[in-house]
Amino acid sequence: MKLRAAFVGTGYISDYHLAALRRMKNVELVGVFDVDEEKCRKWAASANTKAYSSLNALRDAGADVVHVLTPPHTHAQIAIGALRLGCHVFVEKPLAVDIAECDAILEAAERSGKRVCVSHSLLFDPQVRRALEAVRAGKLGRVVAVDILRSSVYPPYGGGPLPPQYRSAGYPFRDLGIHALYLFEAFLGQIESVSANWASLGGDPNLAFDEWRAMVRCKNGLGQFQLSWNTKPLQSQIIIQGTKGVLRVDLFLMSQTTRSALPLPKAVERVVNALSDSAPMLFDVPKNAVRFLRGKALPYHGLQDLIRTFYESLASDQRVPVPPEDVRSTVYWTEKTARAADLQHEETLRRLPAPSRQTQERTGPILVTGASGSLGGAVARALQSTGQRVRLFVRRPPATLPENVEVVLGNLGDPEAVSRAVRGAQVVIHAGAAMSGSWTDHECATVTGTKNVLEACRKYGVQKLVYVSSMSVLDWAGAEGDELNEGSPLEPRSEERGHYTRAKLMAEKLVVDEAARHNIPTVILRPGKIFGKGQPLVSPAVGWKVKGRWIMLGDGEAQIPFIYIDDVVDAVVLATHSDLDKAEIIQVTDPVQVTQNDVLQLWEGERVRTLHIPRWVVFSLAAISGTLFRLLGRQSPMSPYRMKSALARHTFDSANGKLLNWRPQVGVLEGIRRELESTRSVPSPVVQPSSSQVTEAEAVVEAGQR
Repeated sequence: MKLRAAFVGTGYISDYHLAALRRMKNVELVGVFDVDEEKCRKWAASANTKAYSSLNALRDAGADVVHVLTPPHTHAQIAIGALRLGCHVFVEKPLAVDIAECDAILEAAERSGKRVCVSHSLLFDPQVRRALEAVRAGKLGRVVAVDILRSSVYPPYGGGPLPPQYRSAGYPFRDLGIHALYLFEAFLGQIESVSANWASLGGDPNLAFDEWRAMVRCKNGLGQFQLSWNTKPLQSQIIIQGTKGVLRVDLFLMSQTTRSALPLPKAVERVVNALSDSAPMLFDVPKNAVRFLRGKALPYHGLQDLIRTFYESLASDQRVPVPPEDVRSTVYWTEKTARAADLQHEETLRRLPAPSRQTQERTGPILVTGASGSLGGAVARALQSTGQRVRLFVRRPPATLPENVEVVLGNLGDPEAVSRAVRGAQVVIHAGAAMSGSWTDHECATVTGTKNVLEACRKYGVQKLVYVSSMSVLDWAGAEGDELNEGSPLEPRSEERGHYTRAKLMAEKLVVDEAARHNIPTVILRPGKIFGKGQPLVSPAVGWKVKGRWIMLGDGEAQIPFIYIDDVVDAVVLATHSDLDKAEIIQVTDPVQVTQNDVLQLWEGERVRTLHIPRWVVFSLAAISGTLFRLLGRQSPMSPYRMKSALARHTFDSANGKLLNWRPQVGVLEGIRRELESTRSVPSPVVQPSSSQVTEAEAVVEAGQR
């Protein structure tokens, strides 16, 4: 019996549905439909199938079975539409978003005489099936409790409209919590109640809640569930606790271990169980790794086995493996929990001060992007303390909000959210950027985010854009010993310097080009190495502390352009009020410049213990690392060029600082003293600069006054 399948939706999971179909000789993929036409065409081309414009068109092409791979709120409408067209349906979890939709799908299936199967895929995972067999065979006695521990990470967001997981607060539970609920029912019987808690801890700043806990009362015992975007390394474990034993299933390692109650002395029982715990891991993990490499263990193995079983049931006219009537309970409890999270988040948003809608008025607020970061937050507080109306653009609601502050939630990569934030603003201070993560993260937040800010500034005619760039955009590996200032060459090999440099350089060039093309009044600030008030002074740029000794690359005499955060804030505030508007670039550096050795001596005293790794050793290790990573097809984190840039010796100047009438009011040395005082239990003595540092500072100040 040859069956012809069609997909509705081309998200991440569609690739694994395709892999399952390709392993079956009696199923053919006839086409795909997605409301995103461009995405649909690209996916169809990669899958060697055809893109269609509607569900009806798929049916006209001969589809017998429709896979519903769209966001949950669309499942019922698409499934019912496919059933009415005379197609069998395979629906990704959850089946629907309420019981009424489940019943509507059941009714449509009965009227059409077609089958519906729901993707409760972990029930078909080989390790879960082994565990269920052990429970049914009585090997654990009576199961009284099940704990499920799951940490996760969503694919990097590359900009544009937000993906489904970020559009509602309850989505993570709808997406992954439902797996736990149907597993609890499989091991413990019908769910009777669910009590859940959730929190925002920063693991995924685009999620409203990234930490979830749930206590589940079932007919035959208790279940406990943890879902986290903070826990590392990633884990996916099921702990099944019975009256005769405890079974621990590790889905990521594809292994399981058992501790049994034995008729032995307790001390001997512990030893035997320790061996039974460790031995399977020693053998199963490498064995399963080999099976995975040979294609015997598959990614999303449970999903692929479930799809195969579903098609076998259609061919043999048997009951489908997970029919809709079996999942009503899990849909109910999933939605009850997810909607409670949605309501809480919506209430939080309602309490936030709404942004004003004034446009092109002198009284409009000053927008600060990246306001949850150290610099953006400090700038916002400084502006607010002077009575300015301030608007914050952040990804999560702030814990506290002073008066005269508005909030817009969103991601810099989302043009709609950026537009909402900029509309009505008098001045935009663009301090938001990615500080870590993959290239996708940096490109989205720093490059795409800057594009979106520039477009919105042009659209709404803001009076001033202050863009916070970085001295990282300069050619540090160039002529060693040169002074780096606003006129110094830009980095010619940014990809080798790392994601941060590459993204900041692209963003700065965008600002310069777009400001000139569209006459956007702009000032560009390039701070040095910011420290203070949450930004560390002693970082890998200085060294690493290992067992009481500081490890430093080179001889420690490379100067670092440190700048205290309050002095950067002063420069940003001055820029908002200045007459500068031609994308003038101003480096924010301190006239007092300290070396790595200076910093450690000021921080820990004259007796600081250091170990210097000679430059030639660093460059040799970098060359070896570069070669090894090239063989792996990856970029080395310590390539020779990157190390040459990091260890380059330069002096630094702000030739354009006088355009703002700016100079440091706190300074590096006083900033270090303040950091020492804030991090130690007793006030530290005043840090005294060396005579050479005083002379250099006085000379710079005197020259500026002249």
